[in-house]
Amino acid sequence: MTEIIAAALKVCGVVALTISTVLVPFRAEAQDMSVEDYNPRSTLVVSGEPVTRAKFPFIDVHGHQNGRQSAESLARLIGEMDEINLAVMVNLSGGSGDRLVGTIRNMEGAHPGRFVTFANVNFNGLGEAGWTERATEQLEADIRSGATGLKIFKNLGLSVRDVAGERVAVDDPRLDPIWAKAGELGVPVLIHTGDPAEFWQPHDAQNERWLELQLRPRRLRDPSAGPSWDDLVAEQHRMFRKHPETTFIAAHLGWLGHDLGRLGALFDELPNVNAGLGAVIYELGRQPRFAQKWLVQYQDRILLGKDSWNAEEFHTYFRVLETGDDYFPYYRKYHAFWSMYGLDLPDDVLRKIYYQNALRIIPGIDRSLFPG
Repeated sequence: MTEIIAAALKVCGVVALTISTVLVPFRAEAQDMSVEDYNPRSTLVVSGEPVTRAKFPFIDVHGHQNGRQSAESLARLIGEMDEINLAVMVNLSGGSGDRLVGTIRNMEGAHPGRFVTFANVNFNGLGEAGWTERATEQLEADIRSGATGLKIFKNLGLSVRDVAGERVAVDDPRLDPIWAKAGELGVPVLIHTGDPAEFWQPHDAQNERWLELQLRPRRLRDPSAGPSWDDLVAEQHRMFRKHPETTFIAAHLGWLGHDLGRLGALFDELPNVNAGLGAVIYELGRQPRFAQKWLVQYQDRILLGKDSWNAEEFHTYFRVLETGDDYFPYYRKYHAFWSMYGLDLPDDVLRKIYYQNALRIIPGIDRSLFPG
């Protein structure tokens, strides 16, 4: 084919060298590009603009901040929060004991009303005589020190081991007094269990998370080396059922954003369970018709949050929740290679997701920062 084109060009008076110097290198460059590099620009002409500021002041229920950061760093953070209309951030990385007290003093003391802090559990020594009693007493002390909730990281169920070296399940009965104490004290437990289900599936051409696992291979889970995704989810749900008097917030939609029907059924069964949107807005943005109806139905159970701090990434959350825009980009390619669609939620639903549900569930938040 190349020879034919060259001959035609020669007839027309064009030097045949053009083929080797222009067409062939261009074709070779396209062939050498990897799928990781492929990032096409959409040619679809659609209306709508990025939404850089939330329509209503909101509460980020899934923040992680260094409680010992400098006054200058905190001032910058407050400025970034103000730009996007973030009224209150829940810092889930409060720690416990002296660390918690220092975090509260440094952040909440410098900027009253703008932060609330959740405590964490130290699982070291679990299984020793008296560990459960000490952990429960520590939670009570942390709440007296100013913590307004308890955050459980995903190491529970995956890597936490007791003193005998055995994996500690999410619903381990030795932890029951901790969950019960949170309910008694009237503070919520925000719990991250597991990871996306595809992390447990073969890393092949049919895995929806192929690119993420290619770029971050340590996220791939070996089903033979630990609990399965189904095991972890079942453990979490059994724990929810055992403690109906405790309010739980399942982080990341409980990793059920791809199966909202199942999450809705869990809500129907367990009125003490809620869910946060941290790091999973891409699940809602790819199923706009069903997700819109689902959020309207479960508007009292969903809280806004994002996880790792980047103020600009909230823009995608606002656009998905507030607009009816079509086909706009997600902010992180390896999480979602698909485009987003807006859900165009009614204002009364937005208010609940943005701040009213959090005000109801999390004590200690300054209500004067929000509309009536």
